[in-house]
Amino acid sequence: MEPELSDRYDHALLGILQHVGNIQDFLNVYFGFLYRKTDFYRLLLSPQDRMGFPPGAAQNMVLQAYKTYEKLATQDHEQRMQELQEKIRKTEERLAESGDAPGAAEEVIVDAPTEEQPVNPEEADVPRAEERAEAGGDNTEDSAALPQEQEHFQMDSDSYNGAVRKNYTWSQDYSDLEIKVPVPKDVVKGRQVSLDLRSTCIRVAVRDSQGERVLMDGNFTHKINAETSLWSLEPGKCISINLSKCGEYWWNAVLEGEEKIDIEKINKERSMATVDDEEHAVLDRLTFDYHQKLQGKPQSHELKVHDMLKKGWDADGSPFKGQAFDPSMFNISPGAVQF
Repeated sequence: MEPELSDRYDHALLGILQHVGNIQDFLNVYFGFLYRKTDFYRLLLSPQDRMGFPPGAAQNMVLQAYKTYEKLATQDHEQRMQELQEKIRKTEERLAESGDAPGAAEEVIVDAPTEEQPVNPEEADVPRAEERAEAGGDNTEDSAALPQEQEHFQMDSDSYNGAVRKNYTWSQDYSDLEIKVPVPKDVVKGRQVSLDLRSTCIRVAVRDSQGERVLMDGNFTHKINAETSLWSLEPGKCISINLSKCGEYWWNAVLEGEEKIDIEKINKERSMATVDDEEHAVLDRLTFDYHQKLQGKPQSHELKVHDMLKKGWDADGSPFKGQAFDPSMFNISPGAVQF
């Protein structure tokens, strides 16, 4: 049976997850439903039984489902590691060509693909999303009065690496987008918000004294991971929506058809705090290897093999027993070692 990868149930499941707040309680809700509303836990113990499962069958179903998605997660991890190794290879090639070290800086520059040519709109000041919300969240605001220069967007955390748009403000970092949609002051409960979030589109509406109002509606310029994207309401101010990017690239717009930002003018520095442990270790190794190479010392792949060779150097039957270990006798290529 093929795994269910459709996102058609995500809206309902995300609602449950946001309500309970953690995975353990989410699983309790799920299995509690199976216990109360299905024959999942009923056992077939005699030929007369018509409902339930043979002993161990239900547990095997759960285990099989877990293993199916564990396999997918492992494949995703292997793909990320292959992409990371490719980045490492290219980095090493650049180091070999230029002789520049990656350094021990606190931040690493990540140049993601840029898709559009820069725009050059008029200058203006950047109001924060909360300030526009307190002003009434007027959706009829003339878009020509909005700030347009990226330098102004960069001055505010709500539009940092993003922009101010007619009905919302957005910002981004390497892996996420943050959207703030101003709401009227009388929108103070989560049940007043209707938010349909999918991998390719979004619709945000609120219900107030004037009825339902759509605040944001459209298709994303890139796919997002709807399963890990979340939203929350700041009563009477704004809806905060965190979108998880599916790829490591910078967005030039949130919705299709909207004006695009000048990606060349955003800050592409990636904080080391956003680098995962595996990638952090690889970057540390690259830096270590470069400095070792400059000093004529063994690099990490050579040191690893030296440790292995030392164990057999003095072993019984070794022709080198009793002699000092001489690493110069071995020529070790980086590809000979798996990290």
